[in-house]
Amino acid sequence: MGWLSSMDGDLLRSAEAEFEALITTDKNLSFQQNVLSFGLAVVVLQGRTSRLQHLRELVPRLLQELPNVQAGMLHTVSWRALS
Repeated sequence: MGWLSSMDGDLLRSAEAEFEALITTDKNLSFQQNVLSFGLAVVVLQGRTSRLQHLRELVPRLLQELPNVQAGMLHTVSWRALS
């Protein structure tokens, strides 16, 4: 896809052209960009850490939530909600 060197705004523009949702662990993305102005849903994964083992714990909840997210929506899937 050639997105490796893309900055956040460019990344979001590229993503909205090809996808319905962007899944990220970047908790600061919404402070750096107006993510709600893009034509895709943004889902932020907040694991206990950003280690793969902790992000994997979020997958069942993520799969449950994905059908409900809409373009222009910022949604968070957090490990705190799993307790």
